[in-house]
Amino acid sequence: MLVDPDEREEKGLYMPKAVEPTAFLSNFEDAKNGVKFDYNKGTTTLAFKYNNGVIVAVDSRASQGTYIASGTVKKVIEINPYLLGTMAGGAADCSYWERVLSMQCRLYELRNGERISVAAASKLLSNIVYNYKGMGLSMGTMIIGWDSKGPGIYYVDNDGQRISHDSMSVGSGSMLAYGILDRFHRNDMADAEAYELAQRAIYHATFRDAASGGYCNLYHMQKDGWKFISHTDVLELHERFTT
Repeated sequence: MLVDPDEREEKGLYMPKAVEPTAFLSNFEDAKNGVKFDYNKGTTTLAFKYNNGVIVAVDSRASQGTYIASGTVKKVIEINPYLLGTMAGGAADCSYWERVLSMQCRLYELRNGERISVAAASKLLSNIVYNYKGMGLSMGTMIIGWDSKGPGIYYVDNDGQRISHDSMSVGSGSMLAYGILDRFHRNDMADAEAYELAQRAIYHATFRDAASGGYCNLYHMQKDGWKFISHTDVLELHERFTT
């Protein structure tokens, strides 16, 4: 079923000449569970708190099953100077909805004369994606930021589930990253130690998980906002951590 060009003009919104979305999705419906897609995906993202802020680290590989589609994906979305979002799951879904969140956070700031809190931003995203539950979204994102209550890390997925914790890792390589974080994390680390811990966790995930790889992108969130720290090839990390 194609969209009628005359109907597009009447609505004032031009749509591509493609199958009408609801008709297309009906081909993938499961009578019991609604729309279902079999996504072949993989990634490693992590964030953890320590005494001097929050560290955020991600890999940069995008995979389509066994095919590596890209090695340079930017998996950290810069929502505003005090909020970051990570991508795990479907790249298009995460990128689009976190950019929608960026717009909503800016509107909140204009309406209320103050920055939105990390908790409120994550709840806003959770409420948005909950409206699309069962419609095929694929998201496992973290919202990281700093507000009047201090640092915050929240996990939000495509079902609207929302969880807060001091240390999180999401993606196919997350269990490998957790092994490093659980073993070496300390609250009293110096900045250099925290950076190395994040890079080590990402490296070990990329070494054992075929769906993770490329580069390690590292961010540091503090009271005055986030700053980008490094963009490091995991091959360099392999040489550093195995010698």
